[in-house]
Parts: sequence; C-alpha cells; structure tokens
Amino acid sequence: MANKTVVTAEPGKQELFITREFDAPREFVWRAHTDPELYVQWVGPHGMTMTIERWDCTDGGSYRYTHERGGHTYAFFGVNHEVLAPERMIGTFEFDGLPERGHVIMGKTTFEELPGGRCRVVHQSVFFSVADRDGMVQSGMERGVSDGYEKLDAMLGTMNS
Repeated sequence: MANKTVVTAEPGKQELFITREFDAPREFVWRAHTDPELYVQWVGPHGMTMTIERWDCTDGGSYRYTHERGGHTYAFFGVNHEVLAPERMIGTFEFDGLPERGHVIMGKTTFEELPGGRCRVVHQSVFFSVADRDGMVQSGMERGVSDGYEKLDAMLGTMNS
C-alpha cells in the first residue's frame, strides 16, 4: 500500500497525531468526512457495522454513531466547534462506553491540498490526561483508524473514476 497511516503519540504528552495521504482531491476527502452517507461506509475497523443516529456537520452541530459486531455495540458522540470547508474541522469526541463520563477529546482535522490532485489529512487529538491518551492508544485505536482509511482509499478510488 502506497499510503500509510502514521499515528504519533510521544511519551508523556496529552496529544496524538494521525497523518494520512490520499490519492484523491481534497474535496473528495472532505466530502467523505462530512457526508453521512459516505462516512458510514468507511469509519472504523473491518467487520463492524456503523449506524449514524445523529449527524449535524455544521458549527455547533452534534453527532452520535454506533459500531456493532457480534452483538456488541460501541457508541461515540461529540460536538462540532468549527466546520470550515474544505480546510478543517474542530470538535469533541467521546466514547459512550467508559465507566464514567468526562473523557472528552478535543480534535482538529486539517485537509491539505497536495500536488497531483492528492490530499493529506492531519488529525490532532488532545486529551485531559496522559493516561486518557495512553488508554486510547492501547484500545486498538490505531488498527481501527488504519482499517477505516483503507476502506476510505477504496471508496475514493470509485469517486475518482
């Protein structure tokens, strides 16, 4: 695979970065991140079914979705603070399966136009604590992100042709 997902989580820091390049125009990659009919097709690990319960991809809008596999359901939700097409999104992300609430992640995703009709996505997540960040990394998040971006690559190939 030409494009590899890179997750950078420096020891002792409350943030992580996810960087990925795509062989598709920035507008296509942006649309795949903001259109619920496309988003549901690629986010998350292979073998999981995604259902969007709420989707308002505007400044101040909120979202909630679930992933399901083998009778287990995992819910995620958040609020969009800024949606600036096709450049950046800033918002919160929270997993609805932890013993207590309050493990909110602030995220910023930028969409950089590259030469040759390509795009680089850089996502920064900032956590309340190093322990929260490390817990997310240890949860298998990297596999889920990599699987999702593989599915996005395939979907973008069909949009691009």
